[in-house]
Amino acid sequence: MKQIKVNGIIIAENNMGDFDKMLTILTPNLGKIGCSAKGSRRPKSLLLSGTQFLCFGEYMLFKGSDTYTMNSCETIEMFYNIRTDLDKLTYASYITKIINDVTTENQNSFNTLKLFLNTLYMISETDKDLDFITSVFKMRILKILGFAPNLTECTNCKSKENLNFFSIKDNGVKCVNCAKSDTGALKLSDPTRNALLYIMKADPKKIFSFELSENCKKELELISSIYLNEKLEKEYKLEKLL
Repeated sequence: MKQIKVNGIIIAENNMGDFDKMLTILTPNLGKIGCSAKGSRRPKSLLLSGTQFLCFGEYMLFKGSDTYTMNSCETIEMFYNIRTDLDKLTYASYITKIINDVTTENQNSFNTLKLFLNTLYMISETDKDLDFITSVFKMRILKILGFAPNLTECTNCKSKENLNFFSIKDNGVKCVNCAKSDTGALKLSDPTRNALLYIMKADPKKIFSFELSENCKKELELISSIYLNEKLEKEYKLEKLL
């Protein structure tokens, strides 16, 4: 068996037997991997804290022919405020479902993991609107997955003026005239389009560093939700934990 050291975050945990767990860990270079953590549910286990949902840590793993087994771990970040706030946990669980769906094994997940950690930090450590954080996350993950929308010119006539609609089916903005024939196009104000441009281009650590009016936040939320569901071919719903 080969021993390897990885940083990663626990995105799923399932009890196995009386004291063990089967974990899903998102890592930057190995992608999403399954790993058994034997004895991790024992009260005095050294693996107890580092094998909890949304724990980011450094893990020493043994790699078998087709499985990983955890030998030791060192906790880096627990996102404590998420664990003690039901609303924060609800939103964190929601984005984790998306992360789980878009990651696989043996995949370079560095950018995805960075976005995930930055988003969890914003949920945990700030008072920013949780729907706003989630909307920004959705648009940025779509960019990472190769679904960045065209935001600089009409997807139909290439005009750069009056780009006040977002076309889901044509992956980007449309001018007022071209949007008339696109019944599914969503209204898009200039501040919201600028916000989308910022989300696509900003440094990963600064993607949440802007403000929007309440109306523009609602536009961003609607566009990001419908666009994500369309591109991932799945309807994601925010489900209350209680």
